[in-house]
Amino acid sequence: MDSRLEEVFKDATLIYENGLSCEEDLKGFCLEGNAKITFPNGRMRMENEMDVALGQKANYVLWCPEEFPSDVYIEWDFLPIREPGLCILFFAAKGRNGEALFSETLSERTGEYVQYHHGDINAFHVSYFRRKEPDERAFHTCNLRKSYGFHLVAQGGDPIPDADEVAQPYKIGVLKKGAEVRFYINEMEIFCFKDDGESYGELLTGGKIGFRQLAPLVAEYANLKVFRVEG
Repeated sequence: MDSRLEEVFKDATLIYENGLSCEEDLKGFCLEGNAKITFPNGRMRMENEMDVALGQKANYVLWCPEEFPSDVYIEWDFLPIREPGLCILFFAAKGRNGEALFSETLSERTGEYVQYHHGDINAFHVSYFRRKEPDERAFHTCNLRKSYGFHLVAQGGDPIPDADEVAQPYKIGVLKKGAEVRFYINEMEIFCFKDDGESYGELLTGGKIGFRQLAPLVAEYANLKVFRVEG
């Protein structure tokens, strides 16, 4: 384990755990857009329900209903099944004026990306397993963006092989603590971003997390955990 993660877990408390193993586990989750969600291997499998030819309209976001504090470590298991596509985790997501993410005062969201980076919410979004466009397939990276806006604030190499070479799930982790965001795959740090609270807007605090997929990617998720980080 990365030495920073060892320090984090000395003062971390598990505050949310969800196996994502069956339909009952998704009680209260909110799907924006259209997707097929099944559990063929005891893991949540997501794939597009709409024709990929529809472009952004075929993509979707699945939100966890919980509201999380500002300083957290988020982890889950990820298994790509079929390419192309990419995955995103939104975190610290809420309205631009502090509204709850599902407030009726916010505009409707239907899975189209512009609604999430130039709509009426703020969030971090880390994209990983980026295998959609030719440049993404030629050079694999993981990207961190901050919104409102489309600010690329950190980037690192993606060690996950292509889907046909993946033998088992990968452990994905996001640490948000104070002004820092760190991203991990199998407990190896991929990038770190230190937010000055000015260049790309004010520091983001707590909020919701959501999984986004781009069609026609098929992938599975399991063992979602969120830890409150202190110290």
